[in-house]
Amino acid sequence: MTGRQPSEKEVVVVGSGPNGLAAAIEMARGGFPVTLLEAAETVGGGTRTEQLTLPGYLHDICSAIHPLGAWSPFFSQLPLEQHGLRWIHPPASLAHPFDDGSAALLEREIPATAESLDPQDARAYAGLLAPLVQSWQQIAPELLAPIGFPGHPLLMARFGLHALRSARGLAAGSFKGERARALFAGLSAHSFLPLEKAGTAAFGLILATLGHVTGWPVAAGGSGRISQALAGYLISLGGKIVTGSPVATLEQFPAGTVVLLDVTPRQLLSIAGNRFDARYRRRLSAYRYGPGVFKIDWALAGPIPWRAAACGRAATVHLGGTMEEIAASEGEVWREVHPERPFVLVAQQSLFDPSRAPEGGETGWAYCHVPNGSRVDMTRRIEAQMERFAPGFRDLILARHVRDTAGYQAYNRNFVGGDINGGVQDLHQILVRPVAGRRPYATPDRDVYICSSSTPPGGGVHGMCGYHAARCAIETLSGK
Repeated sequence: MTGRQPSEKEVVVVGSGPNGLAAAIEMARGGFPVTLLEAAETVGGGTRTEQLTLPGYLHDICSAIHPLGAWSPFFSQLPLEQHGLRWIHPPASLAHPFDDGSAALLEREIPATAESLDPQDARAYAGLLAPLVQSWQQIAPELLAPIGFPGHPLLMARFGLHALRSARGLAAGSFKGERARALFAGLSAHSFLPLEKAGTAAFGLILATLGHVTGWPVAAGGSGRISQALAGYLISLGGKIVTGSPVATLEQFPAGTVVLLDVTPRQLLSIAGNRFDARYRRRLSAYRYGPGVFKIDWALAGPIPWRAAACGRAATVHLGGTMEEIAASEGEVWREVHPERPFVLVAQQSLFDPSRAPEGGETGWAYCHVPNGSRVDMTRRIEAQMERFAPGFRDLILARHVRDTAGYQAYNRNFVGGDINGGVQDLHQILVRPVAGRRPYATPDRDVYICSSSTPPGGGVHGMCGYHAARCAIETLSGK
């Protein structure tokens, strides 16, 4: 608690994803009585864990690996371990296998990572990443905040020189060998953007830096433990959580209620009704959604048989081969084409968290990018990529659960067309997320705020969108 006396102003937070929970916690810490409403029967949004295949096999519904969650400036200051959250750190953050049976590894130490690359790129990799690792504590809070004048302008300028480039351009210009280029391309493909687009290098730089600073951990017991810990802490502050309580309109709340909505612009327009002026509604309507995902969860009879044994050191594996192949795959998705050889993101959490599967069993988690709203079944193509790098994989499958873009939108209305990032995260929409303005979380109604990943800093399990939205609301309510 901040020491502030409780406010008479009632606060309602709609949606219990990490950002909704973060917003509710920060409002409660500010002394406001908070009620969090969740349409589903459990809290979590994209951070839930369920038995999707066979009894005893625990699968993360959406998010699975949490470099930003473990480092988050907001989450890290909360006593979440007292509410059941424990991070498990695999020896390596990421593995990227190649067709020759070898793999590049994102290790915690820069020299160890460089050793897995082509020898001529070791110095270049260290020269690119070491300055970011050294300055991360200063620049990261600014990267996870609304756009404004930087507190560390020289450090941010140095980051921007590389980050504003395209991932393909930075990789090709920095590295001579294919291994480093491919590793960086896979990291940058988390942007859901063509790797030729300006700004995609930022995603690769941030994720690589996090691999060295904090690693890419999993939550013991499943990603659902993150939302459960946040919910437990909110309740300890006096907050209330009501599940099974969908919100159709703001008119259902008494006048003067402060509402923070963990929703994207499309749902905000529907819920707000006529509370906003025509100009703001037009600006929200112009908000763009990006590619969706097709995801498979597997119950397996044993560990994934990677040809590159080093892949067993990481919970996250990127399947895409070369930079050219990854770039081609991501470019096809943006042209509304379904890649025959998609870039596949794989997680093998049970290798490091035995609670995820019965003794002798393992879980597998994988998805690829597809055009928004796609209904194409990508199972064969994803499993072909698995077989390519782990021959005999199909023989281990005991059961599978698949979810396409329609399934994701049915699961969570915020995943519009299967877009799990809350909207396109290109340079333009990062700057105007969800609309241009100094206070992106505020709406024309001073009692209504948006706190989802459709606001800065965007997608990922870090809670910073919710935290900043709550700070915006608190400043408004206090007359600042």
